Amino acid sequence: MVIDDKSQTVQIRQASPADLPRVMMINRLCLPENYTYFFFDSILQSYPKAFLVAEVGDEVVGYVMCRVEHGLSKLDKLNMKRLGHIISIAVLPEHRRMGIATALLTKALEILKEEYRCSEAFLEVRVSNDPAISLYRRLGFEIVKISRGYYVDGEDAYVMARRL
Repeated sequence: MVIDDKSQTVQIRQASPADLPRVMMINRLCLPENYTYFFFDSILQSYPKAFLVAEVGDEVVGYVMCRVEHGLSKLDKLNMKRLGHIISIAVLPEHRRMGIATALLTKALEILKEEYRCSEAFLEVRVSNDPAISLYRRLGFEIVKISRGYYVDGEDAYVMARRL
């Protein structure tokens, strides 16, 4: 997938092991929740098609990392589903507001549905993160639950979900 906003072309592609140091740097710079190299690598090895990066030129400027879970539907109570979990998404501050996060998430949702046969997708987001909540709503996610004290600092998270 390619985005061209006249000033620069953004390429969305599957992540590779060589991308992990850069992805980890973006994660640490953009998000308070950080993961180990082992965690990133295990998600990449287990769900390679749903771990995407966004490149401008030769530089990775964003990523989305997903996995597949089997569990109770977030939308249809008491029904077991194959769920796509958007674990983490981030774009470097200087590359925001260009549609990169939208493109990453749109492509990830398509892959979760078509490649991994998920019927729903869900994610957690800080209740204070209005820009992210707005993005997720635009892409069809709805708030289905509040997880109290979800984050290490004690902040609550919205669980947001949508059908695929």
